[in-house]
Amino acid sequence: MSSKVDIWMPLYVADYLSATSRLTTEQHGAYLLLLMDYWKNGPPPDNDGVLAQITRLSPAAWSNARTMLEAFFQVQAGQWLHHRVDEELAKANHNKEVNSRRGKAGADARYGKKDAPTMLEASLAHSTSPSPTPTPTPTPTSSSSSSSSIEEGKPSLSTAKLMTCPQDVILKLWAKHLPHLAQPRIWEGNRRANLRQRWNQASKPSQYSPEGYQTEGAGVQWWDSFFGYIANDTTLSTGFESQGRTWRPDLEWVVNATNFQKIIDGKYSK
Repeated sequence: MSSKVDIWMPLYVADYLSATSRLTTEQHGAYLLLLMDYWKNGPPPDNDGVLAQITRLSPAAWSNARTMLEAFFQVQAGQWLHHRVDEELAKANHNKEVNSRRGKAGADARYGKKDAPTMLEASLAHSTSPSPTPTPTPTPTSSSSSSSSIEEGKPSLSTAKLMTCPQDVILKLWAKHLPHLAQPRIWEGNRRANLRQRWNQASKPSQYSPEGYQTEGAGVQWWDSFFGYIANDTTLSTGFESQGRTWRPDLEWVVNATNFQKIIDGKYSK
């Protein structure tokens, strides 16, 4: 497979289908065309004429389809932004850079000294997987992979290189503020994907994070405050009575895209 990321695009079928079950056949085609144009050209402008052209729809047909398709994007600063596509682009570009470095290392090793290993051997010495393809996110949704698929598309990410999400640090902050709630014993798959997406979501300036955060340290401070808010200012820390039992959230529930937004919006504030 070519390492040029604008000539291929990952599509996780189960994720996509689970997130688009309410689209008509015409809307499916329009949505896929928007995703493919986004992958090659970046976020499209919030311009009905341009969007109709991308989706190959007449102005009237686009007007009818817009409401359904807009729900998969975040319209911000005059652009249609898609969180999952931005994340996959960042991963693909990162993998491309890694493979480029491997190739250079292989060439240096091969031709820089006598009896050096072959380029393939040098490459394998650096990594067990030479593939440039982005790693798919596990299937159940945000992650869904993105509530998710190439889907979960709600909050936006720029195509700039993403900060690494300090998963273990955030788990410790959860235990620090909410030790009486369930603590995850295994944090893999969809759980890690969901947390990574919420980390990236919160890093962007928005109504709940006016300045966002551009460094890992600032991000850790944001999540420290966020968990403190859940512990002290929401009903989530004590849970809810239902059918004679008390329900309490866990971290997996909190970093689900829908639940995270409800917490941010103050639905559970005291």
